[in-house]
Order: sequence, then C-alpha cells, then structure tokens
Amino acid sequence: MFILLSAAIAPGCALFSYFYLRNQMATEPRKTLFRTFIFGLLITFPIMFIQYVVQEEGIIANPFLRNVIFTGALEEFFKWFIIYAFIFRHVEFDDPYDGILYGAAASLGFATLENILYLLTFGIDTAFMRALLPVSSHALFGVVMGYYFGRSKFTKTKYSKEFLALSLIAPFILHVIYNSILMFEDYWLYLMAPFMVFLWWFALKKVKLAHEHLIKHLVEQNKI
Repeated sequence: MFILLSAAIAPGCALFSYFYLRNQMATEPRKTLFRTFIFGLLITFPIMFIQYVVQEEGIIANPFLRNVIFTGALEEFFKWFIIYAFIFRHVEFDDPYDGILYGAAASLGFATLENILYLLTFGIDTAFMRALLPVSSHALFGVVMGYYFGRSKFTKTKYSKEFLALSLIAPFILHVIYNSILMFEDYWLYLMAPFMVFLWWFALKKVKLAHEHLIKHLVEQNKI
C-alpha cells in the first residue's frame, strides 16, 4: 500500500516542485499553496459524483459529448472556480508568476487524488503511464490556466477580462483535444505523443513569459 500511494503521489510532487523552483525571483507562501492543493484535491469528489450521475442516468447519451466535452468542461471549471473564488483576490497572489503556481497546485491536487483512486483500482502497473499522461497533462492545463489568471490580475490594459476568460477557455480547449485523442482507441498513442510534446512546449512558453512579466512587475515596484 505504501509503495502504491508513493507511486500515486510522487508525480504530482515532482511536477509541482519543478514549477515552484522555476520561480527564482520570489517565494510564494507554502501554506497558501498547500491550501490551494487541498482545494484541488477536494473538488475531486463533486466532480466524480457529477460524472457518475450523468453517466448512470444517461443525461448525456453521446459518448463524445459526455467523455470529451462535458468532462473537460466540468474538471476545468471546478479548478478555475476555486482559484477565482479563493485565490485570485488573495493578498498573497501578488505577482504574475503566482498564477502559474496556484494553477499547478489546484490541478495537481485534483490529479493526485484521481491518480490514487485509479491506482487503487487498477494497480501499480499503470503508474508510469498515469504519470506521463493524466497527471502531467493536468499540471500543464493548470499552468496555462494560471498564466492567464496572472495576466488578468496584473495587466494594466483593457484586456484584463479577456485574459480572465482565457484562463478558463484555453485549458478547456487543451483538455478537449486531450480527451478527443483518447477516443481513438486503436492509434491514440500516435496522436498523443506529438500533442504532449506541444503541450509541454506551450506550457513552458507560458512559464517563461510569466517569469518575464514577474521581472517587469518587480522593476515597477522598485523591488529589484
């Protein structure tokens, strides 16, 4: 059991540590980040309940609409909501890079508990593939979401609302593409590999941009 739990938790911890250590200019309070992670973990239960009801009651009969569109929208909305409701206006969300960390924390909270439940059901043999795909993809969706949250909060232009909308729309689109690829049962892996390369490139580009905005923000605040 200990080995299984370790295998389920380790990918999320490793991914979050990576993005946390990329922030070389400021240190975000760990307590707030941990709270965000717990929020992400807790939303797993209502998400799974809603998905169960929708499937068992046949509310959405079409598999594509249910497993691709609805699932992607449901999961990304819950992650977006907890950041918007509890973190976005928080005093400790005080620079553009913070969005990356809070987005990753919320997403990895959800992905980690989902991964634990999955490995408990299907065994540790699935751990490696789970780490490569669902856990890392959720983390990267969260990074993209967080980048646009950061842009929305700290931009001084009229595009603040547009960035806020993108904080939900962009990860939703990426999630839908990911789910769509999984529908190609016979050759999904051939499509998933290039998509994951693109997703890493896209997310890391947002990390780099967020770091540049952080430096600009610190200069404007006369902190460097």
